[in-house]
Amino acid sequence: MAKKILLYFFFCKSIFCYAAKVDTVSIYSQAMQQSFKAVVIQPETLQDDTTKLPVVYLLHGYSGNFSNWITRVPALKNYVDHFQIIIVCPDGGYSGWYINSSNDIHAQYETYISTEVPIYIEKHYRVIRDRRARAITGLSMGGHGGLYLGLRHDDYFGACGSISGSVDLRSWANRFAIAKRIGDTTDSDFSWKKYSVLQMIDTPFQHSSAIIIDCGTEDIFINVNRQLHQKLLALKIPHVYIERPGRHNWDYWRNAIEYQLLFFRKYFNQLKKI
Repeated sequence: MAKKILLYFFFCKSIFCYAAKVDTVSIYSQAMQQSFKAVVIQPETLQDDTTKLPVVYLLHGYSGNFSNWITRVPALKNYVDHFQIIIVCPDGGYSGWYINSSNDIHAQYETYISTEVPIYIEKHYRVIRDRRARAITGLSMGGHGGLYLGLRHDDYFGACGSISGSVDLRSWANRFAIAKRIGDTTDSDFSWKKYSVLQMIDTPFQHSSAIIIDCGTEDIFINVNRQLHQKLLALKIPHVYIERPGRHNWDYWRNAIEYQLLFFRKYFNQLKKI
């Protein structure tokens, strides 16, 4: 009996000793004059020393919120331990599209996610302050946001990705409240390159980024993801492109996120070689 109790003790210790720490924090946006919640997931072991870790910003989809990822994919708590990273899940609004809206001062999510949230994270958490230790990705609306923010702010993010991303806003301009955010597309000064990944990819970028794109073959956005892939090939922009059987749902996203985190972890490893 004593032996069984001892084995049980070590079994429990092996489970909980590396349990992740999940914080829910409130981050104020000066741009939008209000606070939004975010989830921060970090290895429990990080509390025991002075180690600093890379960070992955993980964005939710249309109609979602900051809590979606940790609620739907609790395995993220295991992934931060395994990959030794910190994951930040900020709030991008019900239909914020991770852009600075031209006609809604309360929807300045590009500034919030690319600047205000990282400032808070780097002040309160032990993260490596180097673009080669920062990545951003997400699902659906957040997949567009991951590439949009990662490439537009490639001086800050070294890697970016998309899972089932709606990477061409032009194709869906009359749905998902996109028109509400981007304004009048018939205006002579309007440019899709300012808002949509598929159109902005033609613009030369300041830095080379590690890019990963993943979409299911039965996904509603598979065609625009294939178009983006072909455009990247034509422009000779290095990237990883994955398509597998799957639909626009959490079954697909649960599977895809582990591969994206592995991709980012391998990218982060270059810091050890410098």
